[in-house]
Amino acid sequence: MPLTPDPARPPATHPDAARSADADPRLQPAFTPDAIEARSFAIIDEEAGEPKPFAGRAWEIARRLVHTCADFDILPHLHLPDAAIEAGVAALVRGCAIYTDTEMARAGMPLRRLDPLGCTMACLHALPGTAERARERGTTRARAAMELAGDRLGGAIVAVGNAPTALLALLDHLGAGGPPPALVVAMPVGFVNAAESKELFLEQAAALTQYGPHGLPCLALRGRKGGSPLAAATVNAMAEMALRMKD
Repeated sequence: MPLTPDPARPPATHPDAARSADADPRLQPAFTPDAIEARSFAIIDEEAGEPKPFAGRAWEIARRLVHTCADFDILPHLHLPDAAIEAGVAALVRGCAIYTDTEMARAGMPLRRLDPLGCTMACLHALPGTAERARERGTTRARAAMELAGDRLGGAIVAVGNAPTALLALLDHLGAGGPPPALVVAMPVGFVNAAESKELFLEQAAALTQYGPHGLPCLALRGRKGGSPLAAATVNAMAEMALRMKD
């Protein structure tokens, strides 16, 4: 592909501009955030080939997740049912609360996307008494925080990108009759119970048909891979969809 100047980037006028690293012919002509993202999505669309593994809104989410980790290998392991995506987008349009299991996930959801929707964001670790409860019970802060969250979880989006114990605590919350979230993003990462907790959650969520014909809405990345950036990217993709609906 021939290299052309980035139209979104003002021309350099400094005398040393010709010696700038940006001028190296090996580089792709994208230097602004919007141009970089657009070019990235175009590359992903091209390299994913046809037919795509997902369509419509599910592909929008899958593409953003590949963009976040630069890893096409996650595609076969994504669980992105349309009904769950619809539930998440509808919750965002309503201005739901969003709870995360890490500050990294919370920080990965920019206010420019969520403020116009009227959504609030919080990391559950910030709940008073979380550290003390974790020490007393010999568990993780993520589990302790999920236990303390209680009724706050009702109607919210819960994005888990780090702690399998958070997913297990959420299952206990639902098993005790606690109010269900509008959507769960299940993407903890790691070698100890990350894959297992996601499979367990997906199995039990599907059985909770009192919350809808497909069970409790859930989006997930099966296996060991995951992480806070991917959990945040999933919510960001749905927020873009919600913003289009409000325009």
